[in-house]
Amino acid sequence: MSKTIYFAGGCFWGMEKVFQIVPGVLETTVGYANGITDNPTYEEVCSNITKHRETVKVIYDEKKVSLETLLDVFFICIDPTVKDRQGNDIGTQYQTGVYYSIQDDYPIIMKKFEEEKKKYNPFEVECSKLKCFYDAEEYHQDYLMKNPNGYCHITNAEMEEVKEYLKNR
Repeated sequence: MSKTIYFAGGCFWGMEKVFQIVPGVLETTVGYANGITDNPTYEEVCSNITKHRETVKVIYDEKKVSLETLLDVFFICIDPTVKDRQGNDIGTQYQTGVYYSIQDDYPIIMKKFEEEKKKYNPFEVECSKLKCFYDAEEYHQDYLMKNPNGYCHITNAEMEEVKEYLKNR
């Protein structure tokens, strides 16, 4: 059975690339989540007035990969101590967060958040029910596959750490 979860981890290009290498992830879509406007454009989101987060919608096979694994991968790739920023990207659209659409996922997410909060102070990662998600423009989809030398705030070291984690799970 497939399930869906949403991750905001800074620029969505790199987060999408990370989740695309996870066995059991069936599909990724980049878009804009939990803002206050309908169908925003990238330019509107970058204006910092829509409150949308650059987000990756992850559809996964729960028999092949657990939500806990996806959360571990997410936390490998973000700095949970900063608000509205990841790497060189600054603005409200880069706020980190996990947004769920299935209420049963909430306790699993909160368990991981409590573990991570013990490691970091401050802890600035949002967690809330998904209010809305709008697909980003087509040129953003699979961006780093189409543009392998494109900018990504996720370092090669973090990418290797994810691969090692996945190999050993």
